[in-house]
Amino acid sequence: MTLQIILLLLGFVLLIKSADWLVDGASALAKKNNVSDLAIGLTIVAFGTSAPELVVNIFAALQSHDDIVFGNIIGSNNFNLFMILGIAGLITPLAVQHSTVWKEIPFSLIAVVILFLLTTTLFGEGNIILSRIDGIILLLFFAGFLFYVFKQLKSDPDDLKIEHKQMSSGKIWLLIIIGLGGLVGGGRLVVTNAVEMATALGVSQKIIGLTIVAMGTSLPELATSVVAALKKNNDIAVGNIIGSNIFNIFLILGLSSVLNPVEYNPGFNTDMILLVAGTVLLFLTMFTGKKKKLDRWEAALLLTIYVAYTVFLIMKEV
Repeated sequence: MTLQIILLLLGFVLLIKSADWLVDGASALAKKNNVSDLAIGLTIVAFGTSAPELVVNIFAALQSHDDIVFGNIIGSNNFNLFMILGIAGLITPLAVQHSTVWKEIPFSLIAVVILFLLTTTLFGEGNIILSRIDGIILLLFFAGFLFYVFKQLKSDPDDLKIEHKQMSSGKIWLLIIIGLGGLVGGGRLVVTNAVEMATALGVSQKIIGLTIVAMGTSLPELATSVVAALKKNNDIAVGNIIGSNIFNIFLILGLSSVLNPVEYNPGFNTDMILLVAGTVLLFLTMFTGKKKKLDRWEAALLLTIYVAYTVFLIMKEV
């Protein structure tokens, strides 16, 4: 059991560090080939923060660990929404732009609602499969979201400033190769050892996916939003979370089900409802009042809800 914990932690470290290396190398390569900051931000940087969830889900889908596929995404989104925004909001009240309240947050709510509709038995009982067609639907919505982001940034390109490191071609390709290799190795370590831990502890893969795997793959978002909050870059602190939640559902679940159709466990319904409620709550807190912001007491409420939810998950499993 100790070995599985060590290997799982090693897998998380590999995933996160390898994503950084890949982003650094790919960004430097793109800049050398005169690719704009806008294109780099929309593709390479955005992919980098979602890479841990993506790689874990690809391995889990290919190995038919369906509960880890859904647990990782639903758990990551709840962790992002309640825990990370809660911590960032305690550091500083999070005031955001008008477009975040009226466009990005509703877009993330649409993502959850679409996933809920695709995975809910509206007519009778039976297993629900997130099919390849469902995956294509999710990917089409992701393309629509990318188009919206592209238009937003094109109208105000100063919103996206990326620092590029000057590197030799050899170092660039070394970082890209090591980054890709590390992502593959880290993803395999996380999935394999998460499954073994669930078996050894006598708990379901669903719980492991919703908690340990989800929290581990969300560490890049946690670091980004906390640093942004400390620097009072509120739009980055909130936008990072909302964007990640949209990416997770539309891109990562979309790709996972296209690679291998995934069976949905109705036991996730409670977790999905919490995600919908949390997104609506975030919209209402930002919408009401004179300023579009998340106050400290509201951030504390988000944290309290997440702690209570985690206790509920553990107690239900015991």
